[in-house]
Amino acid sequence: MKDLTNQHRPSFSEAFWFWLKLGFISFGGPSGQISLIHEELVAKRQWISEFQFIRALNFCMLLPGPEAHQLSIYIGWLLHGIRGGIIAGVFFVIPSVLILGALSWLYVLYGNVTWVIALFVGIKPVVVAIVATSVARLGRKAFRSNLLWMVGGISFFSLFGFGISFPWVILGAAVIGWIGGRFAPTQFTLGDSPKEQSPDSLHSSHKRSQTILGFGSHARRVLIMGLSIWWGPVILLTAWLGKDHSVVQEAVFFSKAAVVTFGGAYAVLPYVSQQAVESHHWLSASQMMDGLGLAEITPGPLIIVLQFVGFLGAYANPGGLAPSISGFLGALATSWTTFVPSFIFIFLGAPWVERLQGQPRLNAALSAVTAAVVGVILNLGIWFGWQVFYSAHHGVHWFSLGVAVLAYISLTHLKMNLLKVIGTGMILGLVNSYFL
Repeated sequence: MKDLTNQHRPSFSEAFWFWLKLGFISFGGPSGQISLIHEELVAKRQWISEFQFIRALNFCMLLPGPEAHQLSIYIGWLLHGIRGGIIAGVFFVIPSVLILGALSWLYVLYGNVTWVIALFVGIKPVVVAIVATSVARLGRKAFRSNLLWMVGGISFFSLFGFGISFPWVILGAAVIGWIGGRFAPTQFTLGDSPKEQSPDSLHSSHKRSQTILGFGSHARRVLIMGLSIWWGPVILLTAWLGKDHSVVQEAVFFSKAAVVTFGGAYAVLPYVSQQAVESHHWLSASQMMDGLGLAEITPGPLIIVLQFVGFLGAYANPGGLAPSISGFLGALATSWTTFVPSFIFIFLGAPWVERLQGQPRLNAALSAVTAAVVGVILNLGIWFGWQVFYSAHHGVHWFSLGVAVLAYISLTHLKMNLLKVIGTGMILGLVNSYFL
């Protein structure tokens, strides 16, 4: 077992620069980003323990909205309190907001940005390799008993084979763990339990949670400040543009979506696509697919595609504003209302999760959720890998498959730096697109 007393306590400056870097390299949607965070913070830097990471991930999986974004906020909070959570969450999305904003503008000017996509052909197979590495490592930690193996297997086949909704899979795992903690407690235990963690790191999280929870006004302060920050700009936009303007309609729609869309980006996108294309007519189905392609080659949450929807919808319906101004306002309003709620959810819930970590049956439920989450990540990884390695028109993409194998070997056996592997993938993708 890893010696968790060697856990490194990063300074705020160290964390600041890491979160900034993460925003530019977090490709691959939720499965890739969760895997990347695990690789960097647990395996490489040892800023948090496996148990802390798993506990945070389990909680974020139960929330509506982008789970990888929420995971970064949670870990930022765990390391440096609310300011750490804000820095982690903001830098996780800022690069993607800026990059996709520029790509959206180029898209409406020129109709396509295939030259940009060509630059990132080599990144996708690298992301598949990162996911494979993470699933193997998380699986070794999560599957500590035969019953947990069964939970993980049932989770995977429920999603992959039967298409059962993600929230039901996670809820079912939690119920199994809760009941199992009563009748077979030894079958539902996580590795690196609280007693096995570094006393220093535990003291930090316990002290923070107990201090916060000691004030009955904490939740009230978070709600008042969070809701003001969330809805304040929406109210100002309504006063300026009127409730019927496309920018305001987008802000209200995506605010509602942020609190009802469980299951992350892959659960959100079908619902949003239908509403945006068929109900609101903000963009066409082909434009929605183009936006998804741009989001996949943009670092940050895959759900950033909603910003593309906001841009095109407001650009096409400027309502008295210049189209470009309306488009950028729509993009900003969409991103604001999509990501701000995540901060509220984490700052409200994380202290309670830390406080309750010693409850045996709760830990049993979380151990089952952990096993289910590994199945979820495996399912997403296979889905993503299928898109990367195969297409109906071209069959197997041998180039992508080869890059993925090389990336996996580089990460697991050669222990190459992740940035070097990603950079090499980009160069290979560029060479493949233009010279092969």
